[in-house]
Order: sequence, then structure tokens, then C-alpha cells
Amino acid sequence: MVNRSQCILWVEAYLFYPTSFLTKLLSYLLLPLSFLYCAVVLWKRYWGGKHQRSFNIPIISIGNLTVGGNGKTPFCIALAKEYKDVGVILRGYGRKSEGLILVSERGQILCDTMASGDEAMLYAKSLPNATVIVSEDRIEAIRIAKKKGVKLIFLDDGFSKSNIAKIDILMKPNPEPSNSFCLPSGPYREPCFLYNRADLVICENEDFTRHVEIIDPTPRMLLVTAISKPSRLNAYLPNNVIGKVTFEDHYMYTEEELLSLLETHQASSILTTQKDAVKMAGFELPLSLLKLDIEITEQTKANINTLLALKR
Repeated sequence: MVNRSQCILWVEAYLFYPTSFLTKLLSYLLLPLSFLYCAVVLWKRYWGGKHQRSFNIPIISIGNLTVGGNGKTPFCIALAKEYKDVGVILRGYGRKSEGLILVSERGQILCDTMASGDEAMLYAKSLPNATVIVSEDRIEAIRIAKKKGVKLIFLDDGFSKSNIAKIDILMKPNPEPSNSFCLPSGPYREPCFLYNRADLVICENEDFTRHVEIIDPTPRMLLVTAISKPSRLNAYLPNNVIGKVTFEDHYMYTEEELLSLLETHQASSILTTQKDAVKMAGFELPLSLLKLDIEITEQTKANINTLLALKR
């Protein structure tokens, strides 16, 4: 288990902040693959843009150019709460299902986390009046959302879908990676210059702020998480966190392995994120929660409303 956590943290450090001779050398050696990767990505974006489709419904995409989380999901949740008749569409990474799944309809949850994936279930539970859909085919999902009466659609991680007419909001990491290469030499899924293609670029501590609260703390908490870039949680951890166990992003836990971790570390509770907690619902074990709330600045809200007005 420790080896798995160390491997995940090493990959994060290699991609975002390579400092050792080995990581820098590896990054440069993989550059030919990065150039090939970028060529494919840019061709798909160009081809999709030539065949862009409009659906006569406002669509806001919340995305980022780097791998891993920059707070897309909590930001999208905070923004969606500002509107009525909202639909959220996402790929549903980590789910044990295929095809289009209606996760919730106007707040009524219609499946379990195994079918929806962790992020979709977090949306469904955090937005009690929204309709949440997971699908590999975003176009089909948009059509279904319209039939369900949705008036505004949010695409989670939809920047790469250049074939869909939408408002593109990109979240820039703060701090930005010291490595500006694309995969596999660096953390970028698309070249940095594509920030210029976004309708709005936002950044933490400028356009929004995070507020973190620990719910049900105990004297000896063990951090267990399966999110991208888990080291970003370090700033919010209290001194009585006695250890950290990291799984790959979207990992589906079992109750038995979590109970084993509690016993091995002699912890009084498992401390985890809201995204992780939806996968632990129903487990008989003590949980402490890192509750994250996003506060969006009034200027950013106004900018988004202006973009919506222009697109109508």
C-alpha cells in the first residue's frame, strides 16, 4: 500500500515539478512522444471545430489543460447552484458501467456510485435540483438533457470537445506547473497556447477561493484518498493526521480494505474528501470529512453571465 502511494506521488512530482536529474532526463527523452501526442490532439481539435454543432441551449464547459484536478468539480457545483433547471454532463471516469446513465433527474438519484462514478454522484448529491448524466457520447447526453427540460447544461471537462458549440471556461492551476510539456513529458493534455482559445480563464485566489472544514474530526485520523494530485490536500490537514494512503484517481474502495487500514494504522477515523466519501456511503466505519466549499467572486459571476447573454 505504501508503494502504491509513493508511486502516485512520484508520478505527480515528475509531471508537474521535476527537480531531480532523473525526472528531467526522462521528461526530455519522452519529448518525441509528446510531439506526436500534441499533433493528434491538435488535429482532433481542428477537425472538430470544422464540424461544430449547436444545440440551441446554453452550454458551459468547465475544463483545464493539465491532467488531474484543479477544482473543476467543486467550482462547477458552486456555479451550477446559481442557476435553475441545470443539467450536468460528464464522462463518468471510474464507473463500472457503459453507455448513457441518468444519474439523477431534478434531484432524484436513480443509480448507485458504481454505475455513476464518484464525480457524478457528488454532483447528484450536491445539486438537489439538477439532472446529472454520464455518457461517453456527450452529444447524445445533451439531447437527452434537453428532452428532460434542462435549460442550462454544464459539461465537466469538456474543453476538448471542439465539435460542440459552448462557452469554454478553463481553470489555470495555482501555482502553475514548472514543467510546460504535454504528456508524457509533462502534465498538459493540450498545449499551453490553447488558453487563448478559452472564453474565460480563471485562477484560484483571483476568481474563486476555497474554504475547507473538517466534519466529525477525531484524535487520530488517517487520510485516505483517490484523487488526482493528492498533495494539494496537505495545506488543509491538521496535526492529528497520523498517516496518508493514496490510491489512483477514481479508485473504488471496499469496506474490508478500509477497515484493515484503520486497524493497521490504529486510527480512530478515516479522513477523506467529499468525492471519496460518496464511494464509502453505507460502509460501517468512522469517517471524518474534508468538506470543501468554493466561493466565486462577484466579478467572475458577472463575466460568466455576460458570456451567457452573448451566446443566447
